[in-house]
Amino acid sequence: MERDASNMAENAMLEDAQTQTFTGLQDFSPDIPAPQSPVMAWNEWDPLEEVIVGSLDGATIPTHHLTVIFNLPRAAQPFYRLASGWKYPKFMKKLAQAELDNFISILAGEGVTVRRPDAVDFSRKYKAPRWTSRGFCVACPRDPYLVIGDEIIESPMCWRSRYFEGDAYRSLFKEYFRAGARWTSAPRPQLTDDLYNYDYRVPNLKAGEPMQFTVNEFEPVFDAADFVRCGRDLFVTRSNVTNLMGIEWLRRHLGPGFRIHEIESRCPQPMHIDSSFMPLAPGKVLVNPDYIDVEKLPAVLKKWDVLIAPRPDPVEGFMSKISMCSPWTSINVLAIDEKKIVVDQSQPTLIKALKDWGFDPIPAPFLSYGPFGGSFHCATLDVRRRGVLKSYF
Repeated sequence: MERDASNMAENAMLEDAQTQTFTGLQDFSPDIPAPQSPVMAWNEWDPLEEVIVGSLDGATIPTHHLTVIFNLPRAAQPFYRLASGWKYPKFMKKLAQAELDNFISILAGEGVTVRRPDAVDFSRKYKAPRWTSRGFCVACPRDPYLVIGDEIIESPMCWRSRYFEGDAYRSLFKEYFRAGARWTSAPRPQLTDDLYNYDYRVPNLKAGEPMQFTVNEFEPVFDAADFVRCGRDLFVTRSNVTNLMGIEWLRRHLGPGFRIHEIESRCPQPMHIDSSFMPLAPGKVLVNPDYIDVEKLPAVLKKWDVLIAPRPDPVEGFMSKISMCSPWTSINVLAIDEKKIVVDQSQPTLIKALKDWGFDPIPAPFLSYGPFGGSFHCATLDVRRRGVLKSYF
């Protein structure tokens, strides 16, 4: 009897805890601060207080695979084919590191706490039952992780070379978890050949060819960088690294308190929304007109100011020629708050446009970071922004 009574009491406590967790997730009312946690970010523009910035330690050119090579600009593909599995040349790391250090100094100067991932040697080969690979790097923490409120969500990425990338963040996330943050991982992908469309070819969309993707619907996969947050609404593009199953997994995981809107991309090699569609402040979103048809944007954006990004200014130099990114990484900016935005100094036309739109751009060099995977938004994961959960639509 005593044991039964004890079990009943434990079950009641568990039910209470589960109820509190559920209602806590559903009942974040507008303008009411969420529970205390070292991790708390609802959108892309609230004042930035703490951020994880990527690292070039142990950076290795990713193992050759169709998901890698077909997401690169054509001019850069030969370099990544030939150098697959080798460590990045020291001169490349030196150039990128100087720009990264300057970026970190800017963030620190704005009062932002900067955290860094641990060093990992990504040149070591590892094995799964049906494939082998070397690693890549942790230059872009935006890709594997999505912060929604007090929850860190680890994404099931489709690049085999990124399978163990999360090891570099474990010590940080354990610290955040012990201090009260939630920490979730999407289903671990198998990444067998069944997932990949090995007959994939880059479609000629201008000639009317149908859209193709390097991944199919074998299992849920997504990169967190294919999502951007606007409070209770998230926007996503299906891409060569994010499939419909991955989008649906996140939709079900977040539940009815959030809405996920899919935006169709006109990029023949789509990968990551933050070079196509970048929310900058409440009611303002920066859009790449080459990849996004403004007339087909979700209806909820009808009352927002859609800021058409100017064409990227041309850039020169070896590092830009072997960049992993398209020129439209120009709009891969980082908002420190609703006014201050870090933007690449090589883009004077965009800088002027941002000023005309009422923003305060902070120019900084970052072209040498492109061969490692991205620009300012890619290179960061905002851990905490000072704000509350709201609906902006």
